[in-house]
Amino acid sequence: MADNSNIVRAMRERQQTIRRQLDQRNISLKALSMDSGIGYSTLLSYFPNPDGAAEPAQMPVSAIYMLCEHVPNDLLSLLLPDGNMIVSVPEGIDHDALEAWCIEFLRIKGEAHRPNSPAGRDLSDCEDERLDRHVATLRGISDAA
Repeated sequence: MADNSNIVRAMRERQQTIRRQLDQRNISLKALSMDSGIGYSTLLSYFPNPDGAAEPAQMPVSAIYMLCEHVPNDLLSLLLPDGNMIVSVPEGIDHDALEAWCIEFLRIKGEAHRPNSPAGRDLSDCEDERLDRHVATLRGISDAA
């Protein structure tokens, strides 16, 4: 089990990173307070001025819950262990289009692993790029609805 003091220290560092990112993205704590319903002084305790001496207070899950629709997911994801992230479930998914996309992805991936492909059974750079381009189209499946 991880040492709690290391976890607390890591969380405080991540909260300070979030504050710097909020400032860089021009997301004010006053606006967050109004939008989320979390008091301004409470938000300041979670995200103190990065140039000040104050250490961030530990955020409860309820605060994260209240911030979910007001702070970008990539920033809130900093509060999670590495390899985890907060994502929003897209609305209006065209499931038929998603099925077709999956079938096409599997076809492209299968072709890339044939012995006579450019890198044999491994992925070549051109095959990797083609797969990446195909994955980039996935977002359109939910945006099109």
